[in-house]
Amino acid sequence: MKKMIAAAVLCSAVFPAAQAQDQLFTRPGWMVGAQASSYQYHEPNMNGGGPDFAKLTGNMGGLLGSYTWTNSSHVWSTIDLREAYGRLKYEGSGTLNDVPNTIIEGRAVVGMDFLAGSSLSFSPYVGLGYRYLYDDNRGYSSSNSVGYRRSSNYVYAPVGLTMRFDMGSRWVLAPTLEYDVFLQGRQTSDLADTDIPGLMNVTNDQSKGYGYRGYLMLEKDHWAFGVWTHYWSIKESDIVGISTIDPTLGGQEPKNWTRESGIELRYRF
Repeated sequence: MKKMIAAAVLCSAVFPAAQAQDQLFTRPGWMVGAQASSYQYHEPNMNGGGPDFAKLTGNMGGLLGSYTWTNSSHVWSTIDLREAYGRLKYEGSGTLNDVPNTIIEGRAVVGMDFLAGSSLSFSPYVGLGYRYLYDDNRGYSSSNSVGYRRSSNYVYAPVGLTMRFDMGSRWVLAPTLEYDVFLQGRQTSDLADTDIPGLMNVTNDQSKGYGYRGYLMLEKDHWAFGVWTHYWSIKESDIVGISTIDPTLGGQEPKNWTRESGIELRYRF
């Protein structure tokens, strides 16, 4: 009887500790979520001063989902998708409101969980990501200049770290810091939309830039909520011909930066 009582006491002590540690490990399964954000895209003045050459600003909303695999060695891998949409304000050669803007992003990452005591874990990861952006500036701006459609494609390698702090009562604080190694960018500009004689659709390649992102999430059981930010800084592209009439006329995607910041709610099945 004494042995049975001792075993029961031991189990009652071990099982809560194991459950607490489970909170600190990456969890397997499906996750879905929603987000709202403030979006800024800026092309700085090439002379280094004065107002931006062009910018797009406004609010966006999005959906996200992922699936995570784990094993007994606490190695994990995740595939996730995100889509966000907003109607933004363009300011540059005039102004234009309600510009449709769409972002689609897909990522695959692999990482490993490391416990540091009973209330802290570290989860470094690396992976490969793709970001697609489309905006439709067609229409006349306030200066009567004509806009055009534009799509942006980034391929990058995320390198990041998630930490999890056990806050008690099954609450976990989970900050994430990530650096995005820019591998390749490609911009397609449908300049023929402007109806300017000779202008043709062109594609510019980009090879230099970087990104980073950060999250601060509160997790409990199936739910997570928090704030996040994504940032990109991209250098000038190559120069390509843009006119069928004047072969000396070239076009370049200018240096630019983008920031999205917002809130996010997740549910894990």
